[in-house]
Amino acid sequence: MAAQTPLNIAVVTVSDTRNRETDTSGAFLADRLVEEGHRLHSRHIVRDDVYQLRALISNLVADPKAQAILTTGGTGFTVRDNTRKAITPLFDVEIEGFGELFRQISFTEIGTSTVQSRAFGGLANSTAIFCLPGSTGACRTGWDHIIREQLDSGHKPCNFAERIRKP
Repeated sequence: MAAQTPLNIAVVTVSDTRNRETDTSGAFLADRLVEEGHRLHSRHIVRDDVYQLRALISNLVADPKAQAILTTGGTGFTVRDNTRKAITPLFDVEIEGFGELFRQISFTEIGTSTVQSRAFGGLANSTAIFCLPGSTGACRTGWDHIIREQLDSGHKPCNFAERIRKP
């Protein structure tokens, strides 16, 4: 089922080691959003560095054509997991329920290991941002069970497509 109103969505992979050939998570998200009828605005791989990541996300948030951003990676608990630290200061409002729901669904798939997921989301400059762990399985969980419907303007009773800017 295609999204009612196509959105321009950027995909950002946060990694010190992945490249275009090994980035299965970013490729998965790019493929899925296009399959749903959205447009791939851009696809990036950025080092897990607070300032490089914050600069890239800031530029995407400032781009009037980017309506949503999906990130994968950098959400764990290691020293090099900087996605939360880099992006949350940019939010106008955090989507608290996204991380909570992601972990609830993920629990049925990976059990208590889900507590190590710091999936989160928010709105910045009327741009929806969803940040997922770096595994392709986690991206599948997030997209298939939450993000797909929340970026579909026809999803009822409500969705984030209604809250984001028009290009």
